Amino acid sequence: MRKRAKWLLGSLAAVLAVSGGGYAVIAQPQRGAGGQEQREGGGLPPATAPVQRGDLSSGLQVEGTLGYAQERKLNAGGPGVLTWVAPEGSAVERDGRLYEVNGKAVRLMYGSTPMYRPLKSGDKGEDVKQLKRNLQALGYGTGLDPEDGTFTAGTATAVKRWQKAHKAAETGEVGKEDIAFASGPQRVRKGDAAVGDEPGPGKPVLTVTGTERIVRFQIDAAKAAAAKAGDPVTVRLPGGVNATGKIDSVGGTAAPDDKNGGAGGGGGGGGGGDQKAKVEVSVTFGKPAEVNAPDQSPVTVALTGETRKGVLSVPVNALLALAGGGFGVQVVEDGRAREVKVELGMFGNGRVEVTGDALKEGMQVGIPTL
Repeated sequence: MRKRAKWLLGSLAAVLAVSGGGYAVIAQPQRGAGGQEQREGGGLPPATAPVQRGDLSSGLQVEGTLGYAQERKLNAGGPGVLTWVAPEGSAVERDGRLYEVNGKAVRLMYGSTPMYRPLKSGDKGEDVKQLKRNLQALGYGTGLDPEDGTFTAGTATAVKRWQKAHKAAETGEVGKEDIAFASGPQRVRKGDAAVGDEPGPGKPVLTVTGTERIVRFQIDAAKAAAAKAGDPVTVRLPGGVNATGKIDSVGGTAAPDDKNGGAGGGGGGGGGGDQKAKVEVSVTFGKPAEVNAPDQSPVTVALTGETRKGVLSVPVNALLALAGGGFGVQVVEDGRAREVKVELGMFGNGRVEVTGDALKEGMQVGIPTL
């Protein structure tokens, strides 16, 4: 008797593994309760689905978390008692108060170099340039050259104007405890110290972030080829609202997931949790001002991946492993079923690209009842 083809999908049916953007299909025979191989080729299949022509995407859907960019701890610049802290969820812009120590405000200035020293006449460096740019932006530093990294007499005059505006002592110098530099406007995520605490130098007072909304998610390292910087994505927000964005960065390998409580949590022996290597990915929005869902909301990110235009495709579970090697589908026409050999292309969204001389759009192909 001629050996018949076997369904690829079912119990122990097919393994689809992603490796460097490609796919491998490993077929195993499906056996019935009595140990006999189930043979479907001679009769009609239990169900059918049409061969479709259209665009096929290898994109994925992954779960992510809505948050804010550039989270960091803001440490105290000097000793004292905390007398005021910006409330959680508030946004602080240039020259705004972040917190107060002994009744004296620590104000936000923009710049990438941290406030690591007092600034006074004669000092030179990138932090001096940052200070000058901020004084100019605030209207106190008219005539200053922001590209000159020297703290000049003109800089001291501008500092005194700034201090006068805030009813502070007009020293012409900026103490380490007077300002904090950050890349832009900051959002207070949480307070790490309470009013009345004595945080001291180097101790965290606030956890802050940028004000730009982003999504972070992890993807299996084996599937990381589906996420490339600059690729467009669609983010499904709470309430079913969709927002467009793009992949901002694809980071290094993250710690594997651990179902038992994190990378260091519980367990000690192997075998617990999902130990697949993960890659960190962040997404930015095309219109971030329109994203108003709560911080840390769960979201779904649809990755576009590769797209093939106008290809024939069938459901993945329509594939057969042919007895003579290769793959095929069971075409059902006029109440009869016949095997048609096909070549496989790209997989995506539960379908697979197929090509074959005898295959046409609209044909019905057999699929098993799973």
